[in-house]
Amino acid sequence: MFLRMHNTLNFSQTQSLHLLLSRIPRRNPSTVPLASKAKQSKQEDDDGIPSDEVKTLVKFKSKHNYIRVLQVSRRADHPLAGSRLLLLDAPGNIHSISFLFKSLTATYFDVFATLPPILPAGPIAILGFGAGSAARLILHLYPEAEIHGWELDPSVISVGREFFGLEKLEKQNKGKLFIYIGDALQAEINDGFSGILVDLFAKGSLIPELQKPDTWKALKSKLRSGGRIMVNCGGSCVEAEDPERDGSAVMAETLKAMRKVFADKVFVLKLGQWKEDSTLALTGRLPDLGSWKRALPKALNFYVDMWAHPPY
Repeated sequence: MFLRMHNTLNFSQTQSLHLLLSRIPRRNPSTVPLASKAKQSKQEDDDGIPSDEVKTLVKFKSKHNYIRVLQVSRRADHPLAGSRLLLLDAPGNIHSISFLFKSLTATYFDVFATLPPILPAGPIAILGFGAGSAARLILHLYPEAEIHGWELDPSVISVGREFFGLEKLEKQNKGKLFIYIGDALQAEINDGFSGILVDLFAKGSLIPELQKPDTWKALKSKLRSGGRIMVNCGGSCVEAEDPERDGSAVMAETLKAMRKVFADKVFVLKLGQWKEDSTLALTGRLPDLGSWKRALPKALNFYVDMWAHPPY
């Protein structure tokens, strides 16, 4: 999967978690990196979260992922204070996030939650379900929504149920929330989806299939008339296990593949600041912006003005 904000928590495999947690920089959580020791020396102007304010709740390897769940103290002076984070790869990219006392995350999950008002009636697919961050927020804001989520790793769903309230969310939304274990690119439903959220990362990088136009042709065929796709394309904030999978380059190749299928009906939104950013993509004609804003909670409507054509 996915996230990710991609918030990147840049864990070095050779460094202790304690050393790395000693300096989480205070940044916009849409691109919050936990810097490696080499990067820390260049970030002396950043104050970090003391390691005793971040707790590891679980850590293990599954068939597909290196799974870690972190709890950030509410006392921390940081945008992620009070959050619970799911990390799934060696570099430590965040794939799910939840807060105990608030729904919005100030990450790309909030942008995902702007999609339902511009969709036709029908079910929404989440490809790369993670621990359920996107589903939780959408069901909170749009209780009538029907969500079908695909996740490759059953261990991720188990962690979501135990540590991220997913089991409770499922019980509260019987008949509206459906979770499938398997290849998200094989997702199918009768009569198609009104919208598809794509958040597919593996080993810290967008999956290679998303850089192929045929993948987008197949996903487009799964939409109902008027349906749209919104994609977490990553960017420079994503750190891959393979150093040749540069986040910005992979993002650009993904957008090029999308443009070959959707032509000029692809728009991008950039989150982040400084040299690290995260990019989302949206298919379809840009809707009436005023109507879109009015359909959203005030805390989200500023995202509407951030969409633009990609420079690719």
